Amino acid sequence: MSDQISPHFRRREFACKCGCGFDTVDLDTLQVLEAVRAHYGRPVTITSGCRCANHNRRVGGAAGSQHVLGRAADFRVQGVHPHEVHAWLAENFPGASLGRYATFTHVDTRSGGPARWGG
Repeated sequence: MSDQISPHFRRREFACKCGCGFDTVDLDTLQVLEAVRAHYGRPVTITSGCRCANHNRRVGGAAGSQHVLGRAADFRVQGVHPHEVHAWLAENFPGASLGRYATFTHVDTRSGGPARWGG
């Protein structure tokens, strides 16, 4: 059985890094990531997808992290600065929650959003 869940992403890319098997991703979050891939035409690497509660605590994630719900992803676009990605997302996905970091971009599709930080 293939773990391909969209044209450019596989379920395993979103799996919790602790190896517990938690590997879900919200459809809305996945659609935002596909739009990023289509816009830039470059590989998108998921650096952190879903996290079980234990792993989230170990990595210092926020208590109410959307990663624990499978609704968030931290990612990089090959050859594109995260600040540029953040700006494009802010303009094209005003309902998405976004975090801007030096080496990656955070996106999530929380209810009651959007939240914005880092820029």
